[in-house]
Amino acid sequence: MADSNGTAKTAESRARGIRATGRRRKGPTRRRRALTITLCTLTSVTLLGGAGLGYVYFKLNGNLKGVDINAALGHDRPKNVDDGSMDILVMGSDSRAGKNGEYGKDEGGARSDTAMIVHVYKGHKKASVVSVPRDTMIKRPDCVKDGKDVPGAQRTMFNTAFEVGGPACAVKTVESISGVRMDHFIEVDFTGFKKLIDALGGVDITTRKAIDDDHSHLHLQPGKHTLNGEQSLGLVRTRHGVPGGDGSDLGRIQLQQTFIKALMNQVKNVGVLTNPTKLYDIADTATKAITTDTDLNSVSELTGLAKSLGNIGSDNIDMVTMPVTYDPANPDRVVPLVKKSRQVWDALRQDQDIPKSATKGSAGDQGGTDKYVK
Repeated sequence: MADSNGTAKTAESRARGIRATGRRRKGPTRRRRALTITLCTLTSVTLLGGAGLGYVYFKLNGNLKGVDINAALGHDRPKNVDDGSMDILVMGSDSRAGKNGEYGKDEGGARSDTAMIVHVYKGHKKASVVSVPRDTMIKRPDCVKDGKDVPGAQRTMFNTAFEVGGPACAVKTVESISGVRMDHFIEVDFTGFKKLIDALGGVDITTRKAIDDDHSHLHLQPGKHTLNGEQSLGLVRTRHGVPGGDGSDLGRIQLQQTFIKALMNQVKNVGVLTNPTKLYDIADTATKAITTDTDLNSVSELTGLAKSLGNIGSDNIDMVTMPVTYDPANPDRVVPLVKKSRQVWDALRQDQDIPKSATKGSAGDQGGTDKYVK
């Protein structure tokens, strides 16, 4: 997935990255990339990890993997608006390689199991998160991967962009759909996600009805639960066995959004500052779990980002799904509602709140699972 790490970068090249103020750097040489299933978790634990010195600092730096998105995409991109806001593409990878093979057959590629566009507003006091359903039928642009051309497609699922073209193609596809330039990119895979949740000590949720899903290996009775990494992964992946759910990716997105807010609250309550061992374990796990763009590919850059986003709480995040409707040609797929989607993207470009009218009537808000988990 990643093609470089940042351990050999000079102090001068690091200085070109994003500062703690979050201001965008002008000019075409900007690079990019953290809220994934956790902008929240990753920035928070990386902030804690940034306290390490000497060997610890270089050890954590060496864990990070980076992809030079700017070099891959060149200049044919949406305008880089320097207004103090920030847009981050956060992705969860469903690669079945290595230890992820227990979740299905390795077919040689990874798809974006989760995709969220995180818009941090000027002042960095609030954010909007737009989930893009993986089954959305879109026009995928031409991409380049490992120096080879990857032809676009007129009608294909959104998550194939990551599969055939890697992170750069996923970013290019999001930008072509939205017209919003992504400043940064973060990816987390199945195994890294599980380990991170376990390192944090689990996440507290409450289920109002039983969840019983053999597909995601999740079985929960009604009541309060502290989910470990395996259970948390099951929750954010489940489509089936959820009361009121429609078995679709849309219902799963609602569970993911609920989980993220619970995770944010959990991170703020993790007592690691007085426990150096736990602090290091969390930072070590977090930096191993993610792949970033090369502008975030150091502990110092991630720490700066985390500080700039530290005032955003779960109550200050508006989570929506890109407006879609079921595909008339295939009810197992969805297609964008063009006019309503345009309202969403226009709001982000103008650094404004997403209007309620943009998501009204969208199938994305009708997955049926939002009332059963909190």
